Amino acid sequence: MESPESRTTPDIREAQSFNESRDLQQAQAGDTHGNTGRTGKRRVLLKLSGEVFGGGKVGVDPSTVRNTAQQIADARGEVEIAIVVGGGNFFRGAELSENGMDRRRADYMGMLGTVMNCLALQDLLEQAGVSTRVQSAIHMEQVAEPYIPLRAVRHMQKGRVVIFGAGTGLPYFSTDTVAAQRALEIGADEVLMAKSGVDGVYTADPKKDPSAEKYAHLTYDEALLNNIRVMDQTAMTMCKDNGLSMMVFGMEGHGNVTRALLGERIGTTVTV
Repeated sequence: MESPESRTTPDIREAQSFNESRDLQQAQAGDTHGNTGRTGKRRVLLKLSGEVFGGGKVGVDPSTVRNTAQQIADARGEVEIAIVVGGGNFFRGAELSENGMDRRRADYMGMLGTVMNCLALQDLLEQAGVSTRVQSAIHMEQVAEPYIPLRAVRHMQKGRVVIFGAGTGLPYFSTDTVAAQRALEIGADEVLMAKSGVDGVYTADPKKDPSAEKYAHLTYDEALLNNIRVMDQTAMTMCKDNGLSMMVFGMEGHGNVTRALLGERIGTTVTV
């Protein structure tokens, strides 16, 4: 009979607590078993909205996504990259709910839309020569790994890009909140919010007010106090409470995604 000492991985039944049991399950899944050590590279969480995938239309625009994928590929080897994607080019749960659909089902539809965007981005990143993994908060083993933070960290340590789909797996959460949560769970140095049609945070809507001025720097307290919608308030509060900085930048402009990933200050920086 095999003795406990001879096992290469401890039996989950021997765990003395919930946390130990969880860590053992992650270890058996091929994770780092609690090792979230750094490689010395900058680690970032890039948030891409659904509009980035659709090019302003419903569905996926391959040429637009290919351009974004190439910009991400241009930063490979220099930075550890995780990505959260939206699904607004397919479904927006809140909008469907406003039109009479049950909010929970509408949100789940939106989550499935994010997974479709994940697969599109994965395919074009792989074509650009970047090893990529998709992790989903809703189990769908045929197309994505389950979301396990330590496994995601291990992928990044090995130079892979990790794309998070299906939101939190629960209704009523925005992908902004998911971006903040995932960034905290993987130990990201910064959240990068890629915007379409605007190159940072302004004192007013620059499309409506020509006198609006762009902030170079902003604190979370200033944003919350003045109701400046950098991202939803839950996400901003999470970042503020945990000392996680953010940069909001515009997708338009040659190489902007690469520049942001490498740490260039090209938009508005938001800090505690």
